[in-house]
Amino acid sequence: MIIMTEVQLPEIFTTDRLVLRPYRLSDADAVLAHATDPEWAQYLPVPIPYGPADAAQFIARQLLLDRSKNPAWAITLNADLVGGINVRLDLENSVGEMGYSTARWIWGKGVATEAARAVVDSVFKLLPVNRIRAMAKLRNQASQRVMEKIGMRREGVLRQNRVVRGEAIDEAWYGVLRKEWSG
Repeated sequence: MIIMTEVQLPEIFTTDRLVLRPYRLSDADAVLAHATDPEWAQYLPVPIPYGPADAAQFIARQLLLDRSKNPAWAITLNADLVGGINVRLDLENSVGEMGYSTARWIWGKGVATEAARAVVDSVFKLLPVNRIRAMAKLRNQASQRVMEKIGMRREGVLRQNRVVRGEAIDEAWYGVLRKEWSG
């Protein structure tokens, strides 16, 4: 049985400090600035080196996403793009999978936590989703703390779950159920 919904997540979110908005063509330079940082890139399956064509391609992919299945937002702080967040929806199975990243210069300032909390809260309020999951490389302790801060529980570690740039990586998987969500 396929569950369809007419409701979609907002195109723009505002939180205490952030605006989550659709990506724009003009965001390519900001994406390039943080994606060329080797500390940032170590946690994501992005090309290394990351160049202007990669940033333009990323933006193009974001603009072409079907928002009913994979809404994505640029995370902005004081109008500066500092990261991105998305959720892949599998409404047939009542599941969403969230992904996020922020520029290294903003790490440790609660930006990812604030954005993730806003997106998860909206998904549970507006869509027929029972569970939201997310994952991070096992060595990415900061990302795991973000998931824990918003109320996700560590559900397990998938050993050598993916190969990224020739390295088999372990992933920590987290999830939260609608009935556990306190917003």
